[in-house]
Amino acid sequence: MALGVAAASASLFSFASAAGAQTNFTASPLTAPALPDAGASLLRVTGALVLVIGIFLGGVWLFKNYQRLALQHGRPARLRVLETRSLGGRHAIFVVGYEQERFLISSSPGGVNLLSHLPAASESETTAGAGSVAPPSFARALAQVLKGK
Repeated sequence: MALGVAAASASLFSFASAAGAQTNFTASPLTAPALPDAGASLLRVTGALVLVIGIFLGGVWLFKNYQRLALQHGRPARLRVLETRSLGGRHAIFVVGYEQERFLISSSPGGVNLLSHLPAASESETTAGAGSVAPPSFARALAQVLKGK
């Protein structure tokens, strides 16, 4: 039994050395691999750069506008700027509404000042004021123009 194992291992060893010897003698000379096409490589690198910059700018936009996006999906804002008038330069007057209260506020380079507490707005005034800000639909505007002729 031991003789059979020794003979099998010797024949396996001689086969492995013969196979190794064959590959060494039949190897072809070394050649330089072909270089990749420069145009395709440049296009791939440019595309990757555009993708990375796009992801970066999208992340910056999302970071800056996250709060505004979150408010649109939640309940409506209770604090609203109802009306604005510019007084020239960097001076302006604002009518600001919070729930049913209204305030007259001035803005200047020196700061923001409360000018007056306006009377509380009724429910009909707040809905009418919000509705008048939106432009009329095209069909209504066309109907008004045709009635005027």
